[in-house]
Amino acid sequence: MMITEATIRALVEEKLEGTDIFIVAAKVSSTNSIRVFIDAVEGLNVKDCVSVSRHIEGNLDREIEDYELQVSSPGLTEPFSHPLQYKKNVGRDIKVTTLEGETWKGKLVAFDGEAITVAPEKKKKKETVDSVLIPLETIKEAKTVISFK
Repeated sequence: MMITEATIRALVEEKLEGTDIFIVAAKVSSTNSIRVFIDAVEGLNVKDCVSVSRHIEGNLDREIEDYELQVSSPGLTEPFSHPLQYKKNVGRDIKVTTLEGETWKGKLVAFDGEAITVAPEKKKKKETVDSVLIPLETIKEAKTVISFK
């Protein structure tokens, strides 16, 4: 029996039901290296990751199928892949690239479930807009901008 992403996703969703934690991704390699990324709107801690890891381990049998398991947050440098990551990052600086190739960098000021509103950084010598509404389905990539000010 092979371990599938669908099996892992179902186990994680079962464990997270009723919490503000959500699954961002579940990946299973051909060598049964399992990587699960979870996040939470109000922030994630190590106990959350351990709890999900133990739930998965408690439902898989190493006697039948050996595996390696890693449960973590997606990390600051990873692009957003779940809509709730926008909600979590309201108030932070992000960089968004649309499917049309436009790039917006600025503060994520709102998320309504369908679109985000970004207040772009002010550029010298160029006309600027106060905010831009970007529908989620037009976003190619979005990620947090890390700055050390």
